[in-house]
Amino acid sequence: MACSCSAPEPKTPAPGFRKALWLALWVNLVMFLVEGFASLQSGSVSLMADAIDFFGDSANYLLSLSVLGMGMLWRGRAAMVKGLTMAVFGLVVWGRAVWVLQSGITPEPLTMGMVGLLALATNVFVAVMLFRFREGDSDMRSVWLCSRNDAIGNMAVMAAALGVFGTGSAWPDLIVAAIMGTLAVTAGVSVVRHARSDIENARTSNAQPAEASCQSR
Repeated sequence: MACSCSAPEPKTPAPGFRKALWLALWVNLVMFLVEGFASLQSGSVSLMADAIDFFGDSANYLLSLSVLGMGMLWRGRAAMVKGLTMAVFGLVVWGRAVWVLQSGITPEPLTMGMVGLLALATNVFVAVMLFRFREGDSDMRSVWLCSRNDAIGNMAVMAAALGVFGTGSAWPDLIVAAIMGTLAVTAGVSVVRHARSDIENARTSNAQPAEASCQSR
């Protein structure tokens, strides 16, 4: 007789995680628009990098919401996509920094500082809200890492604004952009590794009940 073995029940998300994700999603979308406009006005690479990061985080939060009620296998796959996205974002920032270096554009520091301060306050709020979910599965960990990196990136943008103001050079902005790119790549690699572990564990867990059920028949 053929075996028809069902998958285990999806893991229930931590209480409050879904609501926190929705709030983080809308906050990040608003800040993407604000920083995107400000980056065009100021000519700042680090500010543009942060704006793109806000958009990427919004997409990642939406992806997390779409798989929140699913099993660990699908959540691990979603985290894998997010980890790869974070790494690609870092590479794009590096490329943009090289392009601006060659073009010789110097950003406007006042806009960088003011918008950077607003973005920092926003990301600290989101990071504090998501802090208690940081030790969950790879999907929850990727959400926490995104928020943590954003807060660090905003502080770096403000430091870059001071550096540009003091030196009249684009180098502080470019250095900060490179650091933000590095953070994105390293965090992406960390999430991908965690996701691979979750996917392997989920497949093992799915196979064991199936084998046991089949043997009992």
